Amino acid sequence: MNTGNCRVRQCIDDATPAPCIFEYVYFARPDSIMDGVSVYESRLKMGEYLAEKIKRVYPEHLIDVVIPIPDTSRTSALQAAYCLGCPFREGFIKNRYIARTFIMPGQATRKKSVRLKLNTIKSEFAGRNVLLVDDSIVRGTTAHEIVQMARDAGARNVYFCSAAPPIRFPNIYGIDIPTREELIAYERREDEIAAKIGCDWVVYQDLKDLEDSVKDVASKEYPLTAFDTSCFSGEYVTGERMGDPYFTRLYNLRNEDAKILRNEGSVSNANQAKPLASNGGCESVSNDTRNAASKEDACEPLTNDSSL
Repeated sequence: MNTGNCRVRQCIDDATPAPCIFEYVYFARPDSIMDGVSVYESRLKMGEYLAEKIKRVYPEHLIDVVIPIPDTSRTSALQAAYCLGCPFREGFIKNRYIARTFIMPGQATRKKSVRLKLNTIKSEFAGRNVLLVDDSIVRGTTAHEIVQMARDAGARNVYFCSAAPPIRFPNIYGIDIPTREELIAYERREDEIAAKIGCDWVVYQDLKDLEDSVKDVASKEYPLTAFDTSCFSGEYVTGERMGDPYFTRLYNLRNEDAKILRNEGSVSNANQAKPLASNGGCESVSNDTRNAASKEDACEPLTNDSSL
């Protein structure tokens, strides 16, 4: 095989790039450049389009202050505040040692983690009509707790907007988005979602506006014309359709009960006895092939147990 020749094979002719648009919304760092697109600039555009929709739907919105949900939504919230002519304020301080809540197993764990994850600056809420901006709403657990925290801090009215459209379908390309029934937007209108999370009204980004947010800042030499928007539209670039057997298998892996069982299994495995030390006491038997001639020839046991 070492002929020095390079072999190249193209699997698909005339392939059209279709990057996952949720990367621009949430996962990517704001200083990233992906497919020639500045993530930071695309999120500024998301804020612009979001502000325009708010002005169309609620022209007399009475918003006093715009507050982002840390951290990803900060860029979009900043631009939305500018376009709405409202002050931008930091009302939530994030505890950086709490993991992403939407992938945590168990509703009680997620609710508790939200309260541990964020603290409010009460002076930014007291007596004000507050617009909260988040990158997306998945289960609604975080949104519900945040709205309640804003009310507890003294907000007069709490409005909520999402830089992404409603998430109504599972993602099958690597993002652990919950099953459809667990998504707050599944078979619910916006007014029903607002009632569910406890805010006065909720506004979602339109899918076309989200796509345009990325297209507007794409390179002219390498324009983007298609995206994977499956979790918003239910259209999968690889041709899957809701109801296919694949989605049944995905549900069995991702539903709430399955995650709890896996989590319990992880805890159980963590409590099991660790691998036996080698005769030299340095590594697990599987890694250490040495034979110590005597106790003096071996290195110090990892357990520091002088009886070994």
